[in-house]
Amino acid sequence: MRRSTRTAALALAALACTTALPAAAQADPAAPPGPAGRIAAVTVEEARLERAVPREILRRSGFDAVAPRFATALAGATTYRRAQETVERHGTRLWRRAVDRAQGRGAAGGDLSRGDDRPLYWARLAMTRELRSWEPGFRLSDRDRDRLVEQLERSSRGQDGIGYAGAKGLRRVLVTGFDPFTLDRDIRIGNPSGATALALDGTVIRTADGRLARVETAVFPVRWDDFAAGEVERALRPHLRGVDLFTTISQGRVGRFDVERYNGAWRGGFGDNLNVSRTGTVPVADSATQPQWTRTSLPYQRIVAARTGPFPVYDNTSVTEVPAGQTAAVVRPDGPTPGSSARAGGGGDYLSNEIAYRATLLRDRLGLTVPGGHLHTPVLEFDRANTTEITDPVFVKNRSEIVAQVREVLRVAAAR
Repeated sequence: MRRSTRTAALALAALACTTALPAAAQADPAAPPGPAGRIAAVTVEEARLERAVPREILRRSGFDAVAPRFATALAGATTYRRAQETVERHGTRLWRRAVDRAQGRGAAGGDLSRGDDRPLYWARLAMTRELRSWEPGFRLSDRDRDRLVEQLERSSRGQDGIGYAGAKGLRRVLVTGFDPFTLDRDIRIGNPSGATALALDGTVIRTADGRLARVETAVFPVRWDDFAAGEVERALRPHLRGVDLFTTISQGRVGRFDVERYNGAWRGGFGDNLNVSRTGTVPVADSATQPQWTRTSLPYQRIVAARTGPFPVYDNTSVTEVPAGQTAAVVRPDGPTPGSSARAGGGGDYLSNEIAYRATLLRDRLGLTVPGGHLHTPVLEFDRANTTEITDPVFVKNRSEIVAQVREVLRVAAAR
Protein backbone atom coordinates (compact mmCIF):
# COMPACT_ATOMS: atom_id res chain seq x y z
CA MET A 1 0.00 0.00 0.00
CA ARG A 2 1.32 3.45 -0.88
CA ARG A 3 2.25 5.80 1.96
CA SER A 4 0.38 9.07 2.36
CA THR A 5 1.98 12.34 1.22
CA ARG A 6 2.18 13.54 4.84
CA THR A 7 3.97 10.41 5.97
CA ALA A 8 6.41 10.58 3.08
CA ALA A 9 7.16 14.20 3.90
CA LEU A 10 7.87 13.37 7.54
CA ALA A 11 10.18 10.55 6.58
CA LEU A 12 12.11 12.77 4.20
CA ALA A 13 12.42 15.48 6.82
CA ALA A 14 13.63 13.01 9.41
CA LEU A 15 16.37 11.89 7.05
CA ALA A 16 17.42 15.48 6.48
CA CYS A 17 16.27 16.85 3.17
CA THR A 18 18.64 19.53 2.01
CA THR A 19 16.03 22.08 0.95
CA ALA A 20 15.04 24.85 3.37
CA LEU A 21 11.38 25.31 4.19
CA PRO A 22 9.59 27.48 1.60
CA ALA A 23 8.23 30.88 2.52
CA ALA A 24 4.72 29.45 2.78
CA ALA A 25 5.88 27.18 5.60
CA GLN A 26 7.20 30.00 7.77
CA ALA A 27 5.51 30.74 11.09
CA ASP A 28 2.78 33.37 11.28
CA PRO A 29 4.40 36.72 10.45
CA ALA A 30 2.39 38.63 13.04
CA ALA A 31 4.00 37.70 16.33
CA PRO A 32 1.56 37.73 19.26
CA PRO A 33 2.21 40.15 22.11
CA GLY A 34 3.97 38.94 25.22
CA PRO A 35 1.72 37.61 28.00
CA ALA A 36 1.87 40.72 30.17
CA GLY A 37 4.13 43.70 30.75
CA ARG A 38 7.26 43.85 28.60
CA ILE A 39 6.62 43.79 24.85
CA ALA A 40 9.11 41.26 23.55
CA ALA A 41 9.54 39.58 20.20
CA VAL A 42 8.70 35.90 20.48
CA THR A 43 10.61 33.21 18.62
CA VAL A 44 9.19 31.33 15.67
CA GLU A 45 8.65 28.34 17.95
CA GLU A 46 6.87 30.39 20.60
CA ALA A 47 4.62 32.04 18.01
CA ARG A 48 3.14 28.64 17.16
CA LEU A 49 1.63 28.57 20.66
CA GLU A 50 -1.16 30.80 19.34
CA ARG A 51 -2.50 28.00 17.16
CA ALA A 52 -5.36 25.78 18.27
CA VAL A 53 -3.46 22.48 18.39
CA PRO A 54 -0.82 23.47 20.98
CA ARG A 55 -3.53 24.98 23.18
CA GLU A 56 -5.54 21.75 22.98
CA ILE A 57 -2.49 19.60 23.77
CA LEU A 58 -1.73 21.72 26.84
CA ARG A 59 -5.33 21.75 28.01
CA ARG A 60 -5.89 18.01 27.57
CA SER A 61 -2.73 17.17 29.51
CA GLY A 62 -3.15 19.70 32.32
CA PHE A 63 0.09 21.42 31.29
CA ASP A 64 -1.79 24.62 30.44
CA ALA A 65 -1.28 25.79 34.04
CA VAL A 66 2.52 25.42 33.95
CA ALA A 67 3.42 28.75 32.37
CA PRO A 68 0.98 30.86 34.44
CA ARG A 69 2.39 29.38 37.65
CA PHE A 70 5.90 30.07 36.42
CA ALA A 71 4.95 33.68 35.64
CA THR A 72 3.55 34.13 39.13
CA ALA A 73 6.75 32.75 40.66
CA LEU A 74 8.89 35.02 38.48
CA ALA A 75 6.92 38.04 39.64
CA GLY A 76 8.14 37.30 43.17
CA ALA A 77 11.82 37.14 42.21
CA THR A 78 13.38 40.34 43.55
CA THR A 79 17.00 39.63 42.57
CA TYR A 80 18.80 37.90 39.74
CA ARG A 81 19.83 35.10 42.10
CA ARG A 82 16.20 34.53 43.04
CA ALA A 83 15.28 34.52 39.36
CA GLN A 84 17.90 31.85 38.71
CA GLU A 85 16.52 29.74 41.54
CA THR A 86 12.98 30.15 40.23
CA VAL A 87 13.95 29.20 36.70
CA GLU A 88 15.92 26.15 37.85
CA ARG A 89 13.14 24.97 40.15
CA HIS A 90 10.34 25.32 37.63
CA GLY A 91 12.39 23.94 34.74
CA THR A 92 13.33 20.85 36.71
CA ARG A 93 9.76 20.51 37.92
CA LEU A 94 8.46 20.54 34.34
CA TRP A 95 10.86 17.76 33.32
CA ARG A 96 10.00 15.65 36.35
CA ARG A 97 6.29 16.18 35.81
CA ALA A 98 6.57 15.06 32.17
CA VAL A 99 8.61 12.00 33.17
CA ASP A 100 6.20 11.08 35.97
CA ARG A 101 3.22 11.46 33.66
CA ALA A 102 4.82 9.24 31.03
CA GLN A 103 5.69 6.61 33.62
CA GLY A 104 2.24 6.55 35.24
CA ARG A 105 2.95 8.48 38.42
CA GLY A 106 0.57 11.13 39.68
CA ALA A 107 -2.52 12.50 38.00
CA ALA A 108 -2.74 12.42 34.21
CA GLY A 109 -4.18 15.93 34.20
CA GLY A 110 -6.44 15.20 31.25
CA ASP A 111 -7.43 12.63 28.66
CA LEU A 112 -4.33 12.87 26.49
CA SER A 113 -2.40 9.60 26.68
CA ARG A 114 0.32 9.57 29.31
CA GLY A 115 3.16 8.66 26.98
CA ASP A 116 2.78 11.83 24.92
CA ASP A 117 5.92 13.98 24.61
CA ARG A 118 4.13 17.03 23.19
CA PRO A 119 2.92 18.62 26.47
CA LEU A 120 6.54 19.00 27.59
CA TYR A 121 7.51 20.72 24.36
CA TRP A 122 4.64 23.21 24.29
CA ALA A 123 4.75 23.94 28.03
CA ARG A 124 8.46 24.72 27.78
CA LEU A 125 7.80 27.19 24.98
CA ALA A 126 5.04 28.83 27.00
CA MET A 127 7.53 29.25 29.85
CA THR A 128 10.29 30.73 27.68
CA ARG A 129 7.76 33.15 26.23
CA GLU A 130 6.86 34.28 29.76
CA LEU A 131 10.53 34.69 30.58
CA ARG A 132 11.19 36.85 27.51
CA SER A 133 8.31 39.20 28.39
CA TRP A 134 8.97 39.38 32.15
CA GLU A 135 9.61 42.83 33.65
CA PRO A 136 11.56 42.37 36.91
CA GLY A 137 11.90 45.04 39.56
CA PHE A 138 15.66 45.05 39.10
CA ARG A 139 17.88 45.76 36.11
CA LEU A 140 18.12 42.73 33.83
CA SER A 141 20.42 42.87 30.83
CA ASP A 142 19.57 41.07 27.62
CA ARG A 143 22.50 38.71 28.19
CA ASP A 144 21.34 37.85 31.70
CA ARG A 145 17.86 37.20 30.38
CA ASP A 146 19.36 34.93 27.72
CA ARG A 147 21.22 33.05 30.46
CA LEU A 148 17.95 32.48 32.28
CA VAL A 149 16.37 31.16 29.10
CA GLU A 150 19.33 28.82 28.59
CA GLN A 151 19.02 27.61 32.16
CA LEU A 152 15.32 26.95 31.69
CA GLU A 153 16.01 25.04 28.47
CA ARG A 154 18.63 22.79 30.08
CA SER A 155 16.73 22.02 33.25
CA SER A 156 13.40 21.35 31.51
CA ARG A 157 15.09 18.98 29.04
CA GLY A 158 16.63 16.78 31.72
CA GLN A 159 20.15 17.81 30.70
CA ASP A 160 20.99 19.10 34.18
CA GLY A 161 19.42 16.09 35.86
CA ILE A 162 21.53 13.27 34.42
CA GLY A 163 23.02 11.30 37.29
CA TYR A 164 23.53 7.77 38.52
CA ALA A 165 23.37 8.22 42.28
CA GLY A 166 22.29 4.96 43.87
CA ALA A 167 23.24 2.99 40.76
CA LYS A 168 26.18 1.17 42.35
CA GLY A 169 26.58 -2.23 40.76
CA LEU A 170 24.28 -1.33 37.88
CA ARG A 171 25.32 -0.72 34.31
CA ARG A 172 24.81 2.83 33.21
CA VAL A 173 23.00 3.73 30.01
CA LEU A 174 22.63 7.24 28.59
CA VAL A 175 19.93 8.01 26.00
CA THR A 176 19.00 11.23 24.23
CA GLY A 177 15.88 12.20 22.25
CA PHE A 178 14.55 15.19 20.33
CA ASP A 179 11.68 17.67 20.29
CA PRO A 180 8.93 17.40 17.69
CA PHE A 181 9.86 19.00 14.36
CA THR A 182 8.48 19.92 10.90
CA LEU A 183 5.65 21.61 12.79
CA ASP A 184 4.71 23.93 9.95
CA ARG A 185 3.82 20.87 7.92
CA ASP A 186 1.77 19.26 10.67
CA ILE A 187 1.66 20.99 14.03
CA ARG A 188 0.09 17.92 15.65
CA ILE A 189 3.13 15.68 15.45
CA GLY A 190 5.19 14.31 18.30
CA ASN A 191 8.62 12.72 18.32
CA PRO A 192 8.97 9.07 19.41
CA SER A 193 12.54 9.71 20.53
CA GLY A 194 11.33 12.36 22.96
CA ALA A 195 8.58 10.04 24.16
CA THR A 196 11.20 7.34 24.69
CA ALA A 197 13.33 9.68 26.78
CA LEU A 198 10.37 10.42 29.06
CA ALA A 199 9.38 6.77 29.34
CA LEU A 200 12.86 5.53 30.23
CA ASP A 201 14.41 8.28 32.36
CA GLY A 202 15.52 6.88 35.69
CA THR A 203 14.25 3.38 34.96
CA VAL A 204 16.12 0.14 35.58
CA ILE A 205 16.09 -2.52 32.87
CA ARG A 206 17.31 -6.10 32.95
CA THR A 207 19.78 -6.64 30.13
CA ALA A 208 19.79 -9.70 27.90
CA ASP A 209 22.57 -11.27 29.99
CA GLY A 210 20.61 -10.81 33.22
CA ARG A 211 22.39 -7.75 34.61
CA LEU A 212 20.55 -4.60 35.69
CA ALA A 213 21.11 -1.24 34.03
CA ARG A 214 20.02 2.25 35.00
CA VAL A 215 18.85 4.49 32.14
CA GLU A 216 19.24 8.28 32.23
CA THR A 217 17.87 10.47 29.47
CA ALA A 218 17.67 14.01 28.12
CA VAL A 219 16.11 15.70 25.10
CA PHE A 220 17.56 18.24 22.68
CA PRO A 221 16.12 21.03 20.58
CA VAL A 222 15.79 20.83 16.81
CA ARG A 223 17.83 23.99 16.28
CA TRP A 224 21.10 24.28 14.37
CA ASP A 225 22.56 27.15 16.37
CA ASP A 226 22.11 25.43 19.75
CA PHE A 227 24.26 22.58 18.45
CA ALA A 228 26.88 25.00 17.10
CA ALA A 229 27.03 26.58 20.57
CA GLY A 230 28.13 23.22 22.02
CA GLU A 231 24.92 22.10 23.75
CA VAL A 232 25.47 18.42 23.00
CA GLU A 233 29.05 18.34 24.24
CA ARG A 234 28.20 20.42 27.34
CA ALA A 235 25.45 17.97 28.32
CA LEU A 236 27.27 14.72 27.54
CA ARG A 237 30.90 15.39 28.45
CA PRO A 238 30.45 15.13 32.26
CA HIS A 239 28.87 11.68 31.94
CA LEU A 240 30.37 9.86 28.98
CA ARG A 241 33.38 8.50 30.89
CA GLY A 242 31.13 6.84 33.43
CA VAL A 243 28.56 5.09 31.23
CA ASP A 244 28.54 1.57 29.85
CA LEU A 245 26.46 2.47 26.80
CA PHE A 246 25.08 5.57 25.12
CA THR A 247 22.81 6.11 22.19
CA THR A 248 21.35 9.19 20.60
CA ILE A 249 17.89 8.55 19.18
CA SER A 250 15.73 10.32 16.62
CA GLN A 251 12.79 9.69 14.31
CA GLY A 252 13.86 8.22 10.98
CA ARG A 253 12.27 6.12 8.26
CA VAL A 254 8.74 4.78 7.98
CA GLY A 255 8.20 1.33 9.45
CA ARG A 256 11.78 0.50 10.48
CA PHE A 257 14.59 1.03 12.95
CA ASP A 258 18.12 1.77 11.77
CA VAL A 259 21.40 1.51 13.62
CA GLU A 260 23.41 4.15 11.75
CA ARG A 261 26.90 2.84 11.12
CA TYR A 262 28.52 6.11 9.94
CA ASN A 263 28.01 9.76 10.83
CA GLY A 264 29.15 12.60 8.59
CA ALA A 265 30.58 16.05 9.33
CA TRP A 266 28.10 17.87 7.09
CA ARG A 267 25.00 20.04 7.57
CA GLY A 268 22.53 19.79 4.70
CA GLY A 269 20.52 22.94 5.37
CA PHE A 270 17.00 21.65 6.07
CA GLY A 271 15.05 24.20 8.12
CA ASP A 272 14.98 23.70 11.87
CA ASN A 273 12.23 24.57 14.37
CA LEU A 274 13.09 28.25 14.00
CA ASN A 275 12.95 27.87 10.20
CA VAL A 276 16.70 28.53 10.16
CA SER A 277 18.88 26.79 7.57
CA ARG A 278 22.56 25.97 8.01
CA THR A 279 24.80 24.32 5.42
CA GLY A 280 28.45 23.33 5.64
CA THR A 281 30.86 21.39 7.80
CA VAL A 282 29.59 20.60 11.29
CA PRO A 283 31.15 23.30 13.51
CA VAL A 284 33.13 21.79 16.37
CA ALA A 285 36.03 22.81 18.58
CA ASP A 286 39.52 22.13 17.22
CA SER A 287 38.29 21.88 13.64
CA ALA A 288 41.85 21.25 12.40
CA THR A 289 41.66 17.70 13.79
CA GLN A 290 38.03 17.14 12.84
CA PRO A 291 37.38 13.90 10.93
CA GLN A 292 34.91 13.71 8.06
CA TRP A 293 33.38 10.55 9.49
CA THR A 294 32.75 8.87 12.82
CA ARG A 295 31.25 5.45 13.31
CA THR A 296 29.07 3.60 15.74
CA SER A 297 30.50 1.37 18.44
CA LEU A 298 27.08 -0.05 19.28
CA PRO A 299 26.87 -3.85 18.93
CA TYR A 300 24.87 -3.49 15.70
CA GLN A 301 25.17 -7.12 14.66
CA ARG A 302 23.69 -8.31 17.92
CA ILE A 303 20.94 -5.66 17.83
CA VAL A 304 19.91 -6.51 14.26
CA ALA A 305 19.89 -10.26 14.96
CA ALA A 306 17.73 -9.98 18.08
CA ARG A 307 13.94 -10.08 18.10
CA THR A 308 13.19 -6.77 19.74
CA GLY A 309 9.69 -5.97 18.48
CA PRO A 310 7.32 -5.57 15.53
CA PHE A 311 9.56 -3.29 13.45
CA PRO A 312 12.55 -4.62 11.49
CA VAL A 313 15.95 -3.29 12.58
CA TYR A 314 18.65 -2.62 10.00
CA ASP A 315 22.38 -2.07 10.08
CA ASN A 316 22.50 0.98 7.81
CA THR A 317 25.88 1.43 6.14
CA SER A 318 24.91 3.87 3.39
CA VAL A 319 26.51 7.34 3.18
CA THR A 320 26.77 10.18 0.70
CA GLU A 321 30.30 11.40 0.01
CA VAL A 322 32.46 13.41 -2.34
CA PRO A 323 35.25 10.96 -3.18
CA ALA A 324 38.85 12.12 -2.77
CA GLY A 325 39.93 14.23 -5.74
CA GLN A 326 36.39 14.60 -7.08
CA THR A 327 33.66 17.26 -6.86
CA ALA A 328 30.37 15.40 -7.28
CA ALA A 329 28.58 13.70 -4.39
CA VAL A 330 27.81 9.99 -4.73
CA VAL A 331 25.94 7.48 -2.56
CA ARG A 332 28.03 4.66 -1.16
CA PRO A 333 25.99 1.69 0.15
CA ASP A 334 28.92 0.25 2.13
CA GLY A 335 30.31 3.28 3.91
CA PRO A 336 32.78 6.04 3.07
CA THR A 337 35.92 5.58 1.01
CA PRO A 338 39.37 6.80 2.19
CA GLY A 339 39.88 10.55 1.97
CA SER A 340 36.29 11.36 1.03
CA SER A 341 34.32 14.40 2.21
CA ALA A 342 31.02 13.82 3.98
CA ARG A 343 27.72 14.98 2.51
CA ALA A 344 25.41 12.71 4.54
CA GLY A 345 25.84 10.02 7.14
CA GLY A 346 23.61 6.99 7.29
CA GLY A 347 21.17 9.15 9.22
CA GLY A 348 21.20 11.95 6.65
CA ASP A 349 22.54 15.49 6.95
CA TYR A 350 20.15 16.93 9.54
CA LEU A 351 20.44 17.23 13.31
CA SER A 352 19.97 13.50 13.94
CA ASN A 353 23.19 12.87 12.03
CA GLU A 354 24.82 15.81 13.78
CA ILE A 355 24.04 14.70 17.32
CA ALA A 356 25.39 11.25 16.46
CA TYR A 357 28.51 12.80 14.94
CA ARG A 358 29.08 15.06 17.94
CA ALA A 359 28.50 12.32 20.53
CA THR A 360 30.77 9.79 18.83
CA LEU A 361 33.43 12.42 18.11
CA LEU A 362 33.36 13.32 21.80
CA ARG A 363 33.73 9.62 22.63
CA ASP A 364 36.78 9.40 20.38
CA ARG A 365 38.38 12.61 21.61
CA LEU A 366 38.01 11.42 25.19
CA GLY A 367 39.75 8.18 24.20
CA LEU A 368 36.79 6.01 25.21
CA THR A 369 35.85 2.56 23.93
CA VAL A 370 32.31 2.65 25.33
CA PRO A 371 29.60 1.33 22.99
CA GLY A 372 27.75 4.29 21.50
CA GLY A 373 26.05 5.53 18.36
CA HIS A 374 22.72 6.49 16.86
CA LEU A 375 19.38 4.70 16.59
CA HIS A 376 16.68 5.90 14.21
CA THR A 377 13.11 4.95 15.12
CA PRO A 378 10.17 4.52 12.76
CA VAL A 379 8.08 7.58 11.92
CA LEU A 380 5.31 8.16 14.46
CA GLU A 381 2.10 8.00 12.42
CA PHE A 382 -1.54 8.94 12.89
CA ASP A 383 -4.40 6.89 11.53
CA ARG A 384 -4.54 7.58 7.79
CA ALA A 385 -8.12 8.80 8.11
CA ASN A 386 -7.17 11.33 10.79
CA THR A 387 -6.07 14.65 9.34
CA THR A 388 -7.28 17.03 12.06
CA GLU A 389 -7.45 15.39 15.52
CA ILE A 390 -4.47 15.65 17.85
CA THR A 391 -4.54 11.96 18.73
CA ASP A 392 -6.11 8.65 17.82
CA PRO A 393 -5.71 4.96 18.80
CA VAL A 394 -3.27 4.26 15.95
CA PHE A 395 -1.04 7.16 17.02
CA VAL A 396 -1.00 5.99 20.65
CA LYS A 397 -0.36 2.36 19.73
CA ASN A 398 2.37 3.30 17.26
CA ARG A 399 4.18 5.37 19.89
CA SER A 400 3.86 2.68 22.56
CA GLU A 401 5.28 0.02 20.25
CA ILE A 402 8.23 2.20 19.26
CA VAL A 403 9.07 3.02 22.88
CA ALA A 404 8.77 -0.63 23.91
CA GLN A 405 11.06 -1.73 21.10
CA VAL A 406 13.69 0.88 21.99
CA ARG A 407 13.68 -0.55 25.51
CA GLU A 408 14.29 -4.02 24.08
CA VAL A 409 17.08 -2.74 21.84
CA LEU A 410 18.75 -1.24 24.93
CA ARG A 411 18.38 -4.57 26.78
CA VAL A 412 20.26 -6.27 23.97
CA ALA A 413 22.85 -3.52 23.46
CA ALA A 414 23.72 -3.18 27.15
CA ALA A 415 24.48 -6.89 27.56
CA ARG A 416 28.09 -8.04 27.43
